[in-house]
Amino acid sequence: MSAIEISALNASPDILRMLSEILIETVANGGSVSFMHPLPQDAAGAFWDGALAAAGRGERIIFGAWDGDVLAGTVTLLLDCPPNQPHRAEIAKMMTRLSHRGRGVATALMRAAEDLAVQRNRTLLVLDTATDGGAAGLYEKLGFALAGEIPGYALKPHGGLTGTLIYWKRIGA
Repeated sequence: MSAIEISALNASPDILRMLSEILIETVANGGSVSFMHPLPQDAAGAFWDGALAAAGRGERIIFGAWDGDVLAGTVTLLLDCPPNQPHRAEIAKMMTRLSHRGRGVATALMRAAEDLAVQRNRTLLVLDTATDGGAAGLYEKLGFALAGEIPGYALKPHGGLTGTLIYWKRIGA
């Protein structure tokens, strides 16, 4: 694998297609990212179309991890918080292609998101991950603290309930 490069993604037909492919692959393989299997291409495209439009308005940053011309992973930094929470941001939609898992892609994406959050004067990051099959180990290695678990929070992509683990991390000053 060549060196992974992280960049903020902008709306284009190619980016929309690649993000949709990652989302469909993640859901098909049991990733709990708000969608059920099978995830139709048009539904994945509609989600990313809206997310990229929100990024264009500055409400979020969608990062891509590039292995050459392959979009190997993505994570979103949500910045559009209520007026009483200008100090916080949320991590969402962390996904890595199956072919690139275990190669540092997720860590690189998370570090880029955290660095940008600090640049935006955010001092608190929050995220959630599924109890079953989520990325708790990754987040704990990156210094996130477990706030707690909500049992039976969401359906798994192939059915059945899973809990969610809520994490937080102080960043910046």
